[in-house]
Amino acid sequence: MALSIGRNPIMERLKAGKPVDRLYVVEGEKHGSILKLLGKAKAMGVPIFTVPAEKLDEMAEGGKHQGVVAIVTDFSYQTVDEILERAERAGKKPKLVILDGLEDPHNLGAIIRTAECAGFHGIIIPERRSVSVTDTVIRTSAGAVEYMPVARVVNISDTIDYLKDKGLWIYCADMGGESTPYDVDLTGALALVVGGEGKGVGKKVREHCDVVVSLPMFGQINSLNASNAAAILIYESVRQEQKSHG
Repeated sequence: MALSIGRNPIMERLKAGKPVDRLYVVEGEKHGSILKLLGKAKAMGVPIFTVPAEKLDEMAEGGKHQGVVAIVTDFSYQTVDEILERAERAGKKPKLVILDGLEDPHNLGAIIRTAECAGFHGIIIPERRSVSVTDTVIRTSAGAVEYMPVARVVNISDTIDYLKDKGLWIYCADMGGESTPYDVDLTGALALVVGGEGKGVGKKVREHCDVVVSLPMFGQINSLNASNAAAILIYESVRQEQKSHG
């Protein structure tokens, strides 16, 4: 059984046309965003059950359910080719984020949210030694996971080589890079590679990238949270893209 918890993630799932098997709503007065959510669910034929708050607390296991919990079909991953085709259908150069060994679901959710807001086309994660799309990821993404395709691959290095053959430039964010993100061309078809918490990008993965960039550090701490680093890179690409068309 998979859950979607909270008003915004469930509403975004419904708006995206993703399946919801059952909807559980807290008993008592309902108003505001819950009314809108219920109207959307009813229009889509989703079975709705009214339950005590204690039942929702139990189902959410401590998560902030905001009076609503949905039973949903397990998250459906896409392939790398499907992500590339998505960009092609939109008439855009593909822009992807590759995550090497990310372990914190909050970081993954935050990166998915940032990538979706920035108009990127997909996220790639490894099948092993990495966080997958969990309920926590879905909640942290604030519904963005319903719009942002995620692919799981067996080997990140092989996937990078495949993307390079497809014409994408691969930029790795890691310590000791030869450039900063502000000194390289982050326009056009590309993938941004961000490493896991503490370990960074693996040596083998780094060797397969075209360019290694490092964010300038001026404080006593020499690294950023993975989702913060990803956000800076993603929006630097957006800034450059807008400038190139302006």
